[in-house]
Amino acid sequence: MEQVFAVIILLFAMLGFLALGLWVGMSMLATGVVAMILFTGITFGDAMATTIWSHTSTWALSSLPLFIWMGEILFRSKLSENLFAGLSPILRRTPGGLLHVNVLGSSTFAAISGSSAATLATVGKMTIPELQKRGYPESLTIGTLAGASTIGLLIPPSLTLIVYGVLVQESIGRLFIAGVMPGIMLSFLFFLYIFGWGQFTKQGRSLREAPATIAEKLHGAAKLLPVFMLIAAVIGSIFFGLATPIEAAAIGVVGALLLALIQGTLNRESLRASLLGTVKTMSMIMLLIVGSSFLTMAMAFSGLPGDLARWVGGMGLSATGLIIVLTIFFLVLGMFLDGFSMIILTIAVLEPLLRATGIDMIWFGIFLVMVCEVSLITPPIGFNLFLLQGMTGKGIGEISKAAFPMFLLLLAGLALLIAFPEIATWLPNYMTRGN
Repeated sequence: MEQVFAVIILLFAMLGFLALGLWVGMSMLATGVVAMILFTGITFGDAMATTIWSHTSTWALSSLPLFIWMGEILFRSKLSENLFAGLSPILRRTPGGLLHVNVLGSSTFAAISGSSAATLATVGKMTIPELQKRGYPESLTIGTLAGASTIGLLIPPSLTLIVYGVLVQESIGRLFIAGVMPGIMLSFLFFLYIFGWGQFTKQGRSLREAPATIAEKLHGAAKLLPVFMLIAAVIGSIFFGLATPIEAAAIGVVGALLLALIQGTLNRESLRASLLGTVKTMSMIMLLIVGSSFLTMAMAFSGLPGDLARWVGGMGLSATGLIIVLTIFFLVLGMFLDGFSMIILTIAVLEPLLRATGIDMIWFGIFLVMVCEVSLITPPIGFNLFLLQGMTGKGIGEISKAAFPMFLLLLAGLALLIAFPEIATWLPNYMTRGN
């Protein structure tokens, strides 16, 4: 009962700080101070300084600003135009037509940005007007873009996976590689949905465009080649053990700068804007990490995570049963919090419980990111829904309705991951054996 009382106090403290308008990172810091004062006899000042320094000076975090900068550079390049021009000749005769550009374009940009928001903004600004001009249903245009853009959280280099890896002290390289097959699986589910609409509905068949010539396809492939070379350099160097994630991030930045230079989009203003964007994003993430690390330390001193692990262990839940309970918990939590906040707020309590249950932390990282993907298109706080509202001017209800089929497909992907964990674990295990 004492531990339950302590959890209730800390929960209300966190909610109170958030209600006062404090940033999530600051709210976690303040809650950690409350936990240290009430439940330990340790002076929180020295502990806070030591904990924050040890977690923010870790070498693994060095790749984070580089990957963010790579995405910021490419966000300001002609990449969206090249993606559309390159994919259109190849896909326009496929059942579902240019709606597939939303999926493949998002998957491609996700592989070089690591950000769902950047993926949505970059791909959406090109595909939404083009698809509307060609008469594609607005609901499908918006819905497929909402769903496909979430893949940015999963396909490497995922910023979310970097933060998760740092928090639980797992290999970022293995997490990156673990996200490849689940990302491809989700892309394939979206592809099947669009293909079915294009093949089996009258409207879909009527929008089938004329096939492209060989010359048009070759011209489109030429536009895509630099992008795929950059993806291969970043992900391939990690998979084959040629580079660490930090070195791969440096390769990505150099490649992005060269690509922007060749396209003529690299100038003083774009460089300045990309650096400022990197600093803002990195500052936000670092504040979350600072708050999470101190709250984790305070919780560890109080003994609450260990007590919770023993309590859940006494319930006799299997690993699968625990995952099902956590899935429901995170889906509900995702209605009110973004993915970053969900991970950072909960991982301090969940990590000892998960390790005690024997759950693979690499697999759980992919599971957690996929749940975060669902939260991006879950009302009322689905971040991608609000971005699409700003881009299209549509009401949040209309956008949520358009995104609902993608929401179901994401849940189907999550169920497949739970039923067949090898989807996430086989490739990193193979990479380890190969190296």
